[in-house]
Amino acid sequence: MRVLVVTAVPAERDAVTRAFGGEPRIREVPGAELHLAGPFDVLSGGAGPAAAAAATAFALAAAPAPTPYSLVVSAGIGGGFAPAAPVGSLVVATGIVAADLGAETPDGFVPVTGLGFGRDTFLPPGALVRDVAEATGAVRGTVLTVSTVTGSAARTAELLAAHPGAVAEAMEGFGVAEAADRFGVPVLELRAVSNTVGPRDREAWRIGDALAALTDAFGKTAPVVESWTRHDRLDRHRD
Repeated sequence: MRVLVVTAVPAERDAVTRAFGGEPRIREVPGAELHLAGPFDVLSGGAGPAAAAAATAFALAAAPAPTPYSLVVSAGIGGGFAPAAPVGSLVVATGIVAADLGAETPDGFVPVTGLGFGRDTFLPPGALVRDVAEATGAVRGTVLTVSTVTGSAARTAELLAAHPGAVAEAMEGFGVAEAADRFGVPVLELRAVSNTVGPRDREAWRIGDALAALTDAFGKTAPVVESWTRHDRLDRHRD
């Protein structure tokens, strides 16, 4: 049994596989290629929730039945909400939330669940979140999925008012979670913070530092995930 990791861009994918040294093995799947390193099959699925969902679904569908994947991880860099998640820190999601899926009304934004259909939140396994946070030093909290990266103080305030427990935002987690859920596979989201959510200032971004933090995080996460998936399989077998 292995773990599927979905990133947005090749730089994030390579940061994950670098944790294990050497050249990863490559396996082709429809529309993408998997880079196999340690316990992880890592793919670069594209930016945004739609691309992430499609890539995740293709990879899960292409796996031999029954799927060998016991976990799907949405991983990469993202923006951190100050002061909870400063630049260079790691965050692991206690909840993966589609922050802008819904409707604008005269009274403000209404999430899709408030419209009476769909869902806007996925909850990763609590014990796994705890163990990954302890192993990596990651901050635990809600990670928001947005289709448009936040670039103003006003929008930052709106998001924090609607999601007081938010520690970071990114663009793929909810799409990955949606696809994983349809295959009955649990999901985790792990992000390295490259910038502070707020007024857009590319000169203040630390993408290289965040990618290095992501590499370090996956080196520490691998034994945790392997242990968790082994015990999860035993628990399912007992059930």
